[in-house]
Amino acid sequence: MTESTGPATEEQGSGQQQSWRDSVPDATATDLENLLGTGVSAAQEQLQRNGGFLPFALTVQNDGEVRLVAVSPADADEGSDGDFDAEAMISDLTALLRQNREDFRAAAVVCDILLVEEDSDAIHVAAEHRDGSVFAAVLPYSANAGTQTWEFGDLAADASEPAIWVD
Repeated sequence: MTESTGPATEEQGSGQQQSWRDSVPDATATDLENLLGTGVSAAQEQLQRNGGFLPFALTVQNDGEVRLVAVSPADADEGSDGDFDAEAMISDLTALLRQNREDFRAAAVVCDILLVEEDSDAIHVAAEHRDGSVFAAVLPYSANAGTQTWEFGDLAADASEPAIWVD
């Protein structure tokens, strides 16, 4: 699990929040929003089914098809109670996406993070388009022991840097 200090927002000089969607072409926004929605849904489904999820990636192929990309976790170290190295998995996913970036026009890495300031787990989706646009979001969640279900907070924008279309 990685850590984040919390959601970040973009603001204009006037103090009004600028819509992220207004700053990118419609086709790019559609691809990134598709990755965001699919990533959040897949992570929620894995949480509900398995109680957690491993980092994974999604791509929008050149033909528009969305594909799942996964890597196997490295073997857990002796005495680590079977924990996996999420940072290594994210690094492997990013490297794999970089190597194959000619095959798709957008990609997102989805992982489980800890929002330090809120002391909450969250689904983190960092989406990137080949045109240089990036968008990331976090969705806080917690287990409700009484109902044995997951409760989700509000989706919020988060800061992100390009990681796939960089050289």
